[in-house]
Amino acid sequence: MAYADDAVSFGTNWLAQAEHGGYYQAVADGTYKKYGLDVTIRQGGPQAPNGQLLIAGQIDFYMGGMATIDDVKQGIPGITVASIFQKDPQVLLAHPDAPFTDIASLATASKLIMGKDSFFSGYWPWMKASFPGFKDEMYEPYTFNPAPFIADDKSVQQGYLTSEPYEIEKQTGWAPKVFLLADFGYDPYSTTIETRQEIVDKNPDLVQRFVDASIIGWYNYLYGDNKAANDLIKKDNPEMTDGQIAFSIAKMKEYGILVSGDATDKGIGCMTDARWTDFYGKMVKAGVYEDGIDISKAYTTKFVCKGVGMDLVK
Repeated sequence: MAYADDAVSFGTNWLAQAEHGGYYQAVADGTYKKYGLDVTIRQGGPQAPNGQLLIAGQIDFYMGGMATIDDVKQGIPGITVASIFQKDPQVLLAHPDAPFTDIASLATASKLIMGKDSFFSGYWPWMKASFPGFKDEMYEPYTFNPAPFIADDKSVQQGYLTSEPYEIEKQTGWAPKVFLLADFGYDPYSTTIETRQEIVDKNPDLVQRFVDASIIGWYNYLYGDNKAANDLIKKDNPEMTDGQIAFSIAKMKEYGILVSGDATDKGIGCMTDARWTDFYGKMVKAGVYEDGIDISKAYTTKFVCKGVGMDLVK
């Protein structure tokens, strides 16, 4: 007797791009179907409240960060079940000839061009707590236009490893210096898979199948034939180019965004109690969180670190 696949909806955190490639790969090559899943990817974007839709029960999984710590604080039943990115791709960019060598040296920049929402809620408090010299008055708002940064060779601009460096080099002909914050101590898990506690409690098999199939999708996307997945990405986001996709994949590999740390020998998606506890401690020190939040309710490691898909590395 044939059974219908379980219908699953997954909300991404932005418009379709290579950073979502593993999920599109698992749709395109039939991995989700092999695991008994009929997955619909709901593309994120400026007006897409996918995080809220998860909590409201309108989607099943969401591509998040470590915001489930805030969920615990607010009594919201969100829980992280895997971290696809071992490293957050947030970067600070400088001109190639600028005299900056590490994060601490960026305190001598003429200005820091940053987006307030992402910058001030996350790594800015960490930077101020970790390195002397950073002050709020150094900040200027980032409008997603690189012109002010390009015009001032002593300025520093925030960016995403796989995005702004590509655009800046395309406009100027020179590649900016890249400081990946994850390599200097700012190490939240990123591009996580979030769901609701009730789904973990009532249907852990569904969660395990979605996590495993997504991980396999990512290995196949990084190391296999990803053309069909990229075609789906460009269908959802017609402004995406082959050049941007190729750049993003190359940088994710070069910097170990998915495969580094615990994921090296335990597989993509791996998370550990120690890493969650350490990052929470850093954010308490930086004043982002108060002490005493029971972060064990923010995540579970029971679905990951099992080496799923590692045999697909080529």
